[in-house]
Amino acid sequence: MARKIDWESQIGRRLRLRDLHVFFTVVQCGSMAKAAAALGVSQPAVSEVIADLEQVLGVRLLDRSPHGVEATMYGRALLKGGTAAFDELRQCIKQIEFLGDKQVGELRIGCPESFAASVLPTVIRRFCEHYPNVTLSVNESPAAHWPELRERRIDLVIERLPRPLGREADDLNIEALFNDEVAIAAGLDSRWAGRGKIEIRELVDEPWILLPADSWNYMMVAQAYRDAGLPPPKVRLSTFSIHLRVGLLAGSRFLTVVPRSVLGINGDRYPVAILPIDLPPPPRTWPVVAATLKNRTLSPVVDEFVKHLRDYVNSPESGLEPAKKL
Repeated sequence: MARKIDWESQIGRRLRLRDLHVFFTVVQCGSMAKAAAALGVSQPAVSEVIADLEQVLGVRLLDRSPHGVEATMYGRALLKGGTAAFDELRQCIKQIEFLGDKQVGELRIGCPESFAASVLPTVIRRFCEHYPNVTLSVNESPAAHWPELRERRIDLVIERLPRPLGREADDLNIEALFNDEVAIAAGLDSRWAGRGKIEIRELVDEPWILLPADSWNYMMVAQAYRDAGLPPPKVRLSTFSIHLRVGLLAGSRFLTVVPRSVLGINGDRYPVAILPIDLPPPPRTWPVVAATLKNRTLSPVVDEFVKHLRDYVNSPESGLEPAKKL
């Protein structure tokens, strides 16, 4: 059993940030030699730092083997807590920079491509006019960005919520921005464009461009087919790309599913027809939310960006329906 660790005498006076940085690098590289090369120091110097850390804490942090090193359960605990500590320090430095010069900062955003293709361009343009030296990066990967947020690799998540979040969101600050709706779209020259009410069974032989089968959009269309006693929709192309989905509609029989916000904001760029087709419950409307990590010091840049985001989605020009509080 690990001995009790006295913070004042063992940690407060002896543990250095540089030591933690060396430890993190060793775990990341999986080797003392590789870590030494990455840090630009000798391997004995790295080994000495790790040995001193283990002596101070009174536990073994790494398991050594001929194949390299791996963190023990004590090492993993230090890695998790140390990562949060370094992130807090990094955020505090950003806050000091921002307070000293409000044109300086960094913001990392995770969101779906459909949001990046609709709301985000206007918001970023206006934000950059006020903060021209703030650096932004946007991750549009199709997977949900919650893990990246919790691992502190991004600062802000903007996502659609097809279902209410339960206790798994207890560590998140979530603000509802606006309500979005699923729309079935076709090209303007499609035989379905301009029609009145359309029954889903009329589309049984039509080719679809849909998201992968585990996506909420696909499942809604598939459920509509099942409710009508039909076989699954004929998916000719599976893709997350909103640009590819909408771009293929013109001059073709393809149908697809897109967020109504994308078509409303980009009506001049995406000349498509929204078809009057009912999809099954649960509701085809869901909130778009902005989320940050609780108990994390955030750069003021994040708050400033969310303010710009909120102002735009609540303005008449956006054409969006502001969401009620979750």
